[in-house]
Amino acid sequence: MSAAMNTRNTKVMNRFDVTSRLITKLKHEEAVIGGIGNTNFDLWAAGHRPQNFYMLGSMGLAFPIALGVALAQPARRVFALEGDGSLLMQLGALSTIATLKPKNLIMIVMDNGIYQITGAQPTPAASVADIVGIATASGLANSAWAADEEDFERLVDTAMSASEPSLIAVRIDDKPGVGTTRRDPVQIRERFMHGLGVREPL
Repeated sequence: MSAAMNTRNTKVMNRFDVTSRLITKLKHEEAVIGGIGNTNFDLWAAGHRPQNFYMLGSMGLAFPIALGVALAQPARRVFALEGDGSLLMQLGALSTIATLKPKNLIMIVMDNGIYQITGAQPTPAASVADIVGIATASGLANSAWAADEEDFERLVDTAMSASEPSLIAVRIDDKPGVGTTRRDPVQIRERFMHGLGVREPL
């Protein structure tokens, strides 16, 4: 079954709107790792927080970075926001996460079926690769497509009290990111480490 068939009952949503809905739910200094490009542009615009980490140039590493944070701080909920193209180039992370089972890790995949930043070339998710099917087959049983915005919020609420890692896939449109991340890697790192309580502010 093609990815298009698997997601035919899911609404195409807007990444900034979905990201904003997530941010409003964060009440306990949850960490959020934003994947490269529009994913972290919208994270920045939706609500800048010291617990947000904005990736620069490290395509496909949002889930591995979030896994490290989740293992290092098991009492803190950790969210990872990733695009379909980035995830597809780093699929091994899914089986690693399934093996280590960090119950505090929640992965959100923004799937528009294109490599948006580089010219809107189609990704395999546009035709043959089903993100949720891949995640489930990798051992992440708590994986699901969000049917619409309300279902996304319900899935987030469920994931925040789950005892296993969760993955939520969202079909999104091709609108560009709303904001632009300040591109200072040292500042991003230091602010994030301070936000997690492991470094004094500069």
